[in-house]
Amino acid sequence: MPQAYYILLGAALALSACYALGRLLFHRLGLAFHREEELPLALVCGASLLHLIVFTAAAVGVAKKGVFIAMAIAIFAAVWLTGSWRRSSLRFPALPRFWRIALIAAYLAYGVLYWSNAMAPEMSPDGSGYHLGLVAKYLRDRGFTRITTNMYANLTQGIEMLYLFAFSIGRHSAAALVHCGFTMAMPLLILSHARRIGYPAAGAGAAILVLCSPLVGIDGTTAYNDIAVMSVVFALFSLLWIWRSERNAAMLIPIGLLAGYAFACKYTVALAIPYAGAVILWTLLRSGRPSIRPLAVFGSCVALMVIPWLAKNWIIAGNPLSPFLNRFFPNPTVHISFELEYVQMMRRYGEIDRWSQIPLDVTVYGERLAGILGPVFLLAPLALLALRQKEGRPLLLAAAVFFLPYFNNIGARFLLPSLPFLALALAMTLERTHALLPLVVALHMVVSWPHVLKQYCSQYAWRLDRIPIAAALRITPEENFLIDRFPGYSIARMVENAVPPGEKVLTFSGAPEAYTTREIVVAYQGAHNNMLGEIIWVAAFPDSSPTQRIDFRFHKRPLRRIRLWQSAAKGETQWSISELRVLAEAKELPRLPEWRVTAWPNHWEAGLAVDNSLATRWKIWEPLRDGMYFDLDFGQDRHIDAVLIEAVPDQVGVELKLFGQSSSGRWELLSEAPASSDVPQVKGLRRAAVEELRAQGIRYFLAGPDDPGAQDMKVNGGAWGVRKISEYGGVTLYLLEGADSN
Repeated sequence: MPQAYYILLGAALALSACYALGRLLFHRLGLAFHREEELPLALVCGASLLHLIVFTAAAVGVAKKGVFIAMAIAIFAAVWLTGSWRRSSLRFPALPRFWRIALIAAYLAYGVLYWSNAMAPEMSPDGSGYHLGLVAKYLRDRGFTRITTNMYANLTQGIEMLYLFAFSIGRHSAAALVHCGFTMAMPLLILSHARRIGYPAAGAGAAILVLCSPLVGIDGTTAYNDIAVMSVVFALFSLLWIWRSERNAAMLIPIGLLAGYAFACKYTVALAIPYAGAVILWTLLRSGRPSIRPLAVFGSCVALMVIPWLAKNWIIAGNPLSPFLNRFFPNPTVHISFELEYVQMMRRYGEIDRWSQIPLDVTVYGERLAGILGPVFLLAPLALLALRQKEGRPLLLAAAVFFLPYFNNIGARFLLPSLPFLALALAMTLERTHALLPLVVALHMVVSWPHVLKQYCSQYAWRLDRIPIAAALRITPEENFLIDRFPGYSIARMVENAVPPGEKVLTFSGAPEAYTTREIVVAYQGAHNNMLGEIIWVAAFPDSSPTQRIDFRFHKRPLRRIRLWQSAAKGETQWSISELRVLAEAKELPRLPEWRVTAWPNHWEAGLAVDNSLATRWKIWEPLRDGMYFDLDFGQDRHIDAVLIEAVPDQVGVELKLFGQSSSGRWELLSEAPASSDVPQVKGLRRAAVEELRAQGIRYFLAGPDDPGAQDMKVNGGAWGVRKISEYGGVTLYLLEGADSN
């Protein structure tokens, strides 16, 4: 069967299974909806259930194509046997003729654009990276395995579970096509809600504003998850509105499922849970009805969606909310300082100096924040006029609630959860004038089209730029298309062809993991990775080498334990120890198996300070504070008179004291005024770094042209003990030979 058929089959089965499960849920609960809103609501509610089924399959190790196909057949059979397939007889009044035509035109034009791009080979940065990279790994491993070197594996992956289903049949493009399905369903959710509250024209206008938004188009046709998340949030809002109108207790079940599913899809919309809970509680209190039982039903359904992901992270990462909140859940998989730096970077994106730069960038230019909502959204402040209408106030409240996480990540796509609420409120305002809404909608459809868009946006804006029919149908072979348009694909295939199975590849820049079966260890994506990256860094840059010597001297005495105590109250300096040596009469004590080291914080890496390798170091990996320590227990009294620390000379602000403990258990201050001196850079550090990496199971290094160590390794490959084995586009793959190169 041609590849295009497998892509369509994989996406169709996944989306159909979602829809069928939603219909089963509604039938079982006796919930009736209008026919027009039944499809999008069933799709989104069923997605929450299918995600849980796939999660269970992955958790027990049976995530494979045959199992997923059997699931789909069983779901379809259940729909048929229960009669859940029968559509509702309830209908909304017909849309005005103009808006019917406008919607059909928008869906036809943008539907072809979106379908062809979703069907085309996947080449989005994150989609071909961790989104589908992890999905592909789960499929190879038939489920979840212990992944501690990729922080993205710790994020909730509610949409990726649907991708796993589709990917098993149609691979990468099938997953993107699933996301495209949610993209096409999202406007129907907006329209259905607007018709329910009596604003059909505004609903049609808002649906087109969202459908044609350039950011929705590019995001919703790749294996990202933002448009699906947006659909979940808006479906939750719609169900809450229906429940408040009808007070059907059974409606609280899909409401709870969707609120929990929002968390399971993306941490940034976890506010859906308190938002929905607050709406339910407020409604019940105002009506004087009991609230305990309804909230218990809601909470139970939320827990059904949330607990599996918390449990997975607790078991694998030691932090239920990994990769965040590591200060509250200390663990060896993600460093606290990385979390702080990552959050700070997402708040500024490295290119935004003033908040005032954001509106134009996310609506017109798209140069800094990756994506464009469309110029008409500069009219967004007019949406505040919808506060005058009782139907508009809940929309603006929801827009405000789901806008709050944006301050932690100012990328344009993190505005998407608020977009449908804002678009509908804006359309309700514009509808008050006879011609303004149609004019704005028509303008938006035109200026958002790729050939018009490129006339005013930045050339670097993330956007669709063509209708790749030949690539979608695989008339143009997938590999040819990817080689021509996606340099990352060739890098991934270079790794696949040159690196033996089972080997790990260390890199600072990453690679499209979805296109290789080799394990890519990216230096920033985990605590262990950070340590590996620092080995390269220390050897490549003299300023980061252990050229500082800190010398504690005291009268010789028998001691069982020594403790270095850091007493500075606060600071950004990263206290570290490359090597700690204990001396007696100027002779270093040999390290013995009974020696035990511990530290606070980061006791997991304490052994790096006494491993007799200057290529590694123990580091606190969080801001400096009083009470941090490094402790060495000899197992018995040893007569010593000095402790020598070799460290990287970046210890500004660190205040160290040395304490000792004898077998009696009494601690005493040995020295609080160590001598500090500089020593020359250790010779052979490059070769030592490579040997250390090999000892850690790393035999390959993928170096981008601007990566740490890349230029030095290119010039001094012999000193490192590496051999270039392949290169593409300035990215070089090295074999770390170490001592074997002699």
